[in-house]
Parts: sequence; C-alpha cells; structure tokens
Amino acid sequence: MPKLTKRLSESHKKRPEEAVPLAQAIEVLKSYKPTKFDQSVEIHMRLGIDAKQADQIVRGSIVLPHGIGKSQRVVVFAKGELAKAAEEAGAEVVGQEDLAKKIKDGWLDFDVCVATPDMMGMVGPLGRALGPRGLMPSPKAGTVTPDPANAVKEYKAGKVEFRNDGGGNVHAVVGKLSFEPQQLAENIQAFIDRINSMKPMAVKGTYVKGIVIAATMSPSVRVAA
Repeated sequence: MPKLTKRLSESHKKRPEEAVPLAQAIEVLKSYKPTKFDQSVEIHMRLGIDAKQADQIVRGSIVLPHGIGKSQRVVVFAKGELAKAAEEAGAEVVGQEDLAKKIKDGWLDFDVCVATPDMMGMVGPLGRALGPRGLMPSPKAGTVTPDPANAVKEYKAGKVEFRNDGGGNVHAVVGKLSFEPQQLAENIQAFIDRINSMKPMAVKGTYVKGIVIAATMSPSVRVAA
C-alpha cells in the first residue's frame, strides 16, 4: 500500500467509519485539509442491479439545482434555424459535415455533443471516436433532440449525464467543494432522488446498496441511504 501524504493522513483521521447523514457527510468533506485548487465533488452510488441485463440499465440525465461549478463546452450538429438557435444559446461549435470531419480527424475538445435527429446519419459513423469518451449523442440523455438550443441551455446550467458501469455503480459530478453546504446538499439529494425514481421493474431486493461522496483529492465519506 502506497504511503499517504501528510494532508491525506490528517484527512483520513476525520473520516467516519460508519455511514452518516448527508449534512454531516458534507461537513466532514469540507473539513478535510484543503488543496490549492477547488476540488470537484462526486457522488458514487452502488446499485443492486444486474448490469448485464438490458432491462436493468440505469441511464439518464439531470439538471442540478446549483449546477456543477463548471462551464461545459457543447458542440451541436444541426442546420438552418436550429443551428442558429443553438449558437445563440451558447454552443461553442455548431456544424454539419465540417464538424464531423473535425471530430473524425481527432478533435475532441468539448464536454457534450448534441445532435438533431436528422443529423444522426452523419453522427453515427463517429461512434468509434465519441462512444469510448461518453460523448455519443443519445435520446435517453437528451442529446439527440429536435430542440438543440434548449439542450445547450440545460448543459450550460449544470446538466449531468449518468449511466451505470459494469459493476452496477453510478457516478456523477455534483458540484465544487467551494459550494455552500446547502447547495451541495440540494444537488446531491436531487441526484439521489433521480436515481431512486429510476429503479428498474426487474430489480428485486435492495436497490441502493451504498452511497459515497468524495472530492477530487480527498478521502470519501459514506452517506446513510
């Protein structure tokens, strides 16, 4: 086991061994010895699903009440008035064949890719580049939409996507450590409520098996479900 730095060692001493209420978990997280940058706060939820079953996949998106403390870079595949509206909404790049070629050539300097339904024939072949990075537009995530301008506004306002991994876990960024405790609590609770509302019908037994919050370079804290 690698030796912990002095900062992490001091922080680990404050970490509760048991799961604690959300407000207390946030208090502990904010009490850890700080870093020189504003850390992102993440939530990790362990779900009682069989990730190999298509009817138990948990995937979607949510606009968090207080955003994530980061301006997301959005590119949009659209044409005509829809393209103009997406530009006015704040999309960094809006295009068609030109944008497809740019991505195919290796450009991936963005966080979200949105496309109108009629553009998916052009976007589909980019799956090899976009898919592994979680950037492929999807109707379930709201990134394949006839209203790209609204999608751009949502992502700029703090919308996050999520999808369970192979172990049945769901992860997401829910803010910055500099957020007020109440802001973090509201963001985290909104995410938990969203996941709870998406329990697949096929799941039997306990759905949410564990919740953990953590900052980029700090120990995690278990949250009482």
